[in-house]
Amino acid sequence: MPILSKQEQSSFLHERGIIMRLAVVRSDGSPLLAPVWFLHENGKIYFTPREHSEWFSCLKLDSRISLCIDEATLPYRKIIMEGNAELAFDIGEDAEWRDLYGRITRRYISPEEANAYIRNTIDQPRALYSLQLLESKIKSWRMPSAGEDPSGIWHRKYYKKGSKYSKFVN
Repeated sequence: MPILSKQEQSSFLHERGIIMRLAVVRSDGSPLLAPVWFLHENGKIYFTPREHSEWFSCLKLDSRISLCIDEATLPYRKIIMEGNAELAFDIGEDAEWRDLYGRITRRYISPEEANAYIRNTIDQPRALYSLQLLESKIKSWRMPSAGEDPSGIWHRKYYKKGSKYSKFVN
């Protein structure tokens, strides 16, 4: 499958309404997956847990995360990131980053709805985390575009030697 260029990745990460799936590690070592709103700015992915969310508790104990940002329609763009979440602002510091939270919220709902949402939940403390993209492992792919070779779209590790797709095997 074709990988996304840096420009394609950036464009995709800036599209409105795309949900991120955040995987964290529980204290017993089991995984926890949560759908999360996010914002891509300044080479980072920003996301915000509420004070009593389970995944916030997990992040406080273990900063290792995996993110999946994808779409359910063609061309099925996908970006998977692995790295360490960085706490940018802890609980009680909401006022210092509320403008950023407004930008996160407006990616998913209208400005009027975002303002009302923030106003109606301002008493619910949140933290702010980020993932630095330059320090993370990133994989991306999409289905071939019009005019691109549609054969051999899987990663070469999936092809059996001797098959009609042998040209894609090392």
